Parts: sequence; C-alpha cells; structure tokens
Amino acid sequence: MFRSTKIVATLGPASSDPAILERMVRAGVDVVRLNFSHGTAEDHLARAALVKEMAKKCQRTVAIMCDLQGPKIRVGKFKEGKITLEKGKRFILDAACELGNDERVGLDYKELPRDVEPGAVLLLDDGKIVLEVVDVRGDEVHTLVRHGGVLSNNKGINRQGGGLTAPALTAKDMEDIKTSAQIQADYLAVSFPKTGADMYMARELMRAAGGKAFLIAKIERAEAVGQSALLDIMRGSDGIMVARGDLAVEVGDASVPALQKKMIRLGREQNKLTITATQMMESMVTSPVPTRAEVSDVANAVLDGTDAVMLSAETASGKYPVEVIEAMDRICIEAEQTQPLNLEQDFLSRVFTRVDQSIAMAALFTAYHLKVKCIASLTESGSTALWMSRLNCGVPIYALTSQTSTRYRCALLRDVFPLMVKYIGHDREELMREAEDTLVRNGVVKEGDLIVLTFGEPIGKPGGTNTMKIVKIGEHLRP
Repeated sequence: MFRSTKIVATLGPASSDPAILERMVRAGVDVVRLNFSHGTAEDHLARAALVKEMAKKCQRTVAIMCDLQGPKIRVGKFKEGKITLEKGKRFILDAACELGNDERVGLDYKELPRDVEPGAVLLLDDGKIVLEVVDVRGDEVHTLVRHGGVLSNNKGINRQGGGLTAPALTAKDMEDIKTSAQIQADYLAVSFPKTGADMYMARELMRAAGGKAFLIAKIERAEAVGQSALLDIMRGSDGIMVARGDLAVEVGDASVPALQKKMIRLGREQNKLTITATQMMESMVTSPVPTRAEVSDVANAVLDGTDAVMLSAETASGKYPVEVIEAMDRICIEAEQTQPLNLEQDFLSRVFTRVDQSIAMAALFTAYHLKVKCIASLTESGSTALWMSRLNCGVPIYALTSQTSTRYRCALLRDVFPLMVKYIGHDREELMREAEDTLVRNGVVKEGDLIVLTFGEPIGKPGGTNTMKIVKIGEHLRP
C-alpha cells in the first residue's frame, strides 16, 4: 500500500552507521535532513555521500535537505558549566562578559541590549526559564527571574512575541550554503526568515555557489505568522516548514495548532510544499513505541494535508531510529485511508489561467471520476506534478522525468512518486511507449489498466504541459 505523506528523517550519531541508515531507507525515509547546527562541512559531505549510496543500494529515491542553523541567539558559557536561577532573583545578560557565573552570563548575539526594553520577556532554553527585563545599561540587560531552573552553556534565547532584529542569514549560513551546493542538496531549509527578502537572498547565494536546491522557509518567528508576512515569505520560497519548537516559544504553545492548520492550508492554496516538524514522536527517543498523543499529532498533520512529517532527535540521537520511521509510516497510511475526498468542492476555490495548470486540474478531475489506476505526468521541471499534488483526488501521481534533479525534488511532494524515463527524440509515440513501459516495469500498472497521462508538445520543453490523454495500458505495447 503506497503512502502519500512523505517522511523526513534527521541524520545524526544514531543514524550515521551504514547498516542503520540502510534499514531506515528500507523502512520508508523519503528525505534525509542534514542539520547544519551540528557537525562540520566534512561530516555533512560524508553523510550525504552515504545517503546516496544507501538509496542506490535500496533502489529508492531519497532526497537530501540541508538545514541552515540561522541566527540562533544563545547565552555564553559558565565557569562551572551551569548555574541554578531562583525565582525572584536578579540576573544579568552581559554582551561583554566572557565567562558566566551566578550573577551574569555572556551573549553570542551582541545586539540583544539594543533589541529589548524594560518589560520585555525573554525565554531561555525553549521557554523553561523566563526572565523579565527590568533595565538596560549599555551592554547589560538586567532581568528578574520569573521562572527559574538550571541554565547551562549555550542555551537559546527567544523574545516573547518576537522582535529580535538578528538577520536570517549569518556568516556561518553563507558558508554552509556553499557546502549544500557542493553536496548538490535537493532542498535548502532557511531558519528564522522574517520576510520574502530573506529567502530571495538565500536563493541568490545558493545560485552563486552553483546550487539548484528548492528553498524551504522555516516559520519560527512571531513576525512570520501574519497573513501578509507569511504570503511574502511563501512568494520567495518553494515551501515552508511549520517549525513548532521556536515558534511555540515566541507565540505561545496554545497558538501553534491553529497556526499549523492555517500554514498548511495556505501552503496548498499557494502551490507550496509544507513540512510539519518538531517533537512529532519525541517519546521514541527513548521508547520503542509512541504515545497515543503523538499518534494523534502525526495523524492530524496528515489529515491537514501536510506534504511531509519530520523526525528530528528521534532519528538523529534516539535509541530507535528505524522503529520510529516504521511507526510513522504506519500512522500516515492509516490516517490517509480515512481522509475524505472533496475534490469538486476544492475546485470551487481554485483559479487557474495557465495552460499547464489547466491540464493538471483536468487530469485530477478525470482521474477522480474515472477511478483510474494512476496519473502519469511526463514532466521536465516537476511543476505539473506539484500542482496536481495540491488537491487530493485519491489517485497516486507518478512524475515521469528525464531530469535527475526533478526526480529528487519530487520525492517531497505528497501523493507523488518519481520515476526516471528517457525522452526519445521528439517522437510522441515512442515517448508514450516509454512511459507505459516504465510504469509496467515498476509494477505500477498491468495490461488493461486505465491511466491518465499528461505531457507537453513539443516534447521535452520545460513548462510546456498542454496535453492530457486517457490511456489503456497495453495498446502501445502490442506489436
């Protein structure tokens, strides 16, 4: 049984052994995430090569996503490695401090004193510690501890409600973009963008480095969730990630479920990819089975229409990197079986003026009513397959492409399964035979099955899909 929703798994110490990675690929990983917050460029290059080797061995299409660290704002280091903050005590965040103690700690983001004012609330270590700013004196931010606890080296800082001015792309990110181009990453995830301009800059830097990756904007700032800001970011991106960790710290955890649904819905309306991330199966870092709440969380993301669900620590450092993928695979398939089909209703809110988009919508409508075996889209860029995947017609979509880059980028599209074909000159009949033969050879269809086929004429021209054909398998294969 095919799974429409894709699985993204983060590589780390728990999943870098070739035998473990091979089992993960066989269990159903569609995209491997390389987290540039950890490790060196050499580490990432070696892991990317291993992913490609294992995918080839398992004969599966596994894309690679490089995830930039972004401006992670952190406290510095303590003389003793950690301290305990008590509620009601004063504590200083000091941009000039080198080694912290019970009274103060340094900052890796030296502009923090310029970004806050008395009354601002700062959340440390993913919200576990809460500080209220009472005064700003030069490089020092004087605070009152609202909620205390243990604070150790390099823990993150967020401002409640957003408002920190740190740029989305740091000097480290710019170097990491060069590494992602060297890896030939299929996707590049940009952390903490506030506007579409952040995404355009990332795209320019990537193109200058020779990369061709699709851009994923990680929505994790309060400033990014407003309707106009979100649309602006989407226009500069190929997709978004609902990054629920930092986002929850900035906007409040209770706001995240509704924002998740809004972002997934808007992403599909804008023909953008959506990935739902953070703590989806967190208990499986140490447990071989998920909690019932986690099962519901993953299932709800599937029912919302997300393209992919993502695993972070669960596969990077957890004890059960293979089992968590198997569990997520099982949950996604079960949830998809109960998803209602509302294609005709979905069509009412769609406006399309391009020929290739019109063909994509016509293919969905035809497949939905004829109950064909599959839709086969002969595509150079993957755009037709992307548009088809934005609406659910209950029929799998096979992206038949001669472009290796398109094959891997399609690995993240919901409902889409990429297969390689060779374009035979400009002969339409030869191409039809090649498409059918590819589907039969991969066990997708058998003789007598009905499919919907889309392609463009002249053959091989990107963005030129202008033809839809209903085909009975075998008619072209007979001598």
